[in-house]
Amino acid sequence: MKTPDPLPARVAQASGLGRSRQPVARATSSASALLLVLWALVVLSAAVFTWVAMIHGDLEIHSEANRDVEARAMAHSGLAVALHPLVTIKTPLLEEDVAADLGYKVRIMSEGGRLNINWLLRGEDPRKLVILKQWLENRGLEFQDRETLVDCLLDYVDGDNLKRLNGQEDEGDYHPPNRELTSVDEIAEVPNSGPLVSQAGWKDGLTIDSQGPIDLIAASAETMRLLPGLGEARIAAFLTYRQGKDGLDGTIDDPEFKNLKEIQSFLGLSDTQFKELGGLVMLKDPTMHIISEGRAGNAYRQLEVVVRKAGASPQILSWKE
Repeated sequence: MKTPDPLPARVAQASGLGRSRQPVARATSSASALLLVLWALVVLSAAVFTWVAMIHGDLEIHSEANRDVEARAMAHSGLAVALHPLVTIKTPLLEEDVAADLGYKVRIMSEGGRLNINWLLRGEDPRKLVILKQWLENRGLEFQDRETLVDCLLDYVDGDNLKRLNGQEDEGDYHPPNRELTSVDEIAEVPNSGPLVSQAGWKDGLTIDSQGPIDLIAASAETMRLLPGLGEARIAAFLTYRQGKDGLDGTIDDPEFKNLKEIQSFLGLSDTQFKELGGLVMLKDPTMHIISEGRAGNAYRQLEVVVRKAGASPQILSWKE
């Protein structure tokens, strides 16, 4: 009997052909599991980063909201100080830093610096109507548009039903109330007011809350130009002095005028020249326009209030936030 040759078996053993494939399978399985774990970590990391970003965004939103609330509270604090009957523009508390990034600043101006539309129409005074028409001209209204609007305004507020040349009384569905305007916005209800009310900012220089005459310690250069006898040089010099070093009306560095005689002297007007302004101007209208600005970090909030400070209890006439 022939003995089997052991060489093939040894060759197979040396080459590994006779080994089991199980260890290779186990290695492949372990690598796949490792890849899955790494992928899971990548996905988890991305989820964590997204969550952190969302939380940071929420914190930023809440922080910004908190600053807005604080700024608004500061504006209200400044207004509370300004509303005190004894507080004037010379009161130091009108500008206060509560903390490094927290505070308020208040400006107090006379509402009389604006044109009181009811006062301009009242009594149909030719001098006051000239001021109104000149203001409308400065707003860009043509001659016929000015004449028509003024007549319609007069028909709107007078107590009769007699139509003026360019005006409009009861006609069709239109019935003027025959009373003074209750707001500046009401001008838009007057016939032929379109050329004015279609303009941006047309209400900015008007009021119904002042005593009437133009208050020279608050009137803008535009308003002062409507008055007879005041030239550009006088107006510019007066405003520069009136607004103090900061160039703003209604702040603590503004000089104080005791009476109209002092203003007449500063403007360099003779008694005859100043007499032309009689009944058209005044000093220190008790109706005040208060602007209170609150600050918290980079957030700012502003309140605008018109108030009549006469007596122990100020009367708030309008409020804007």
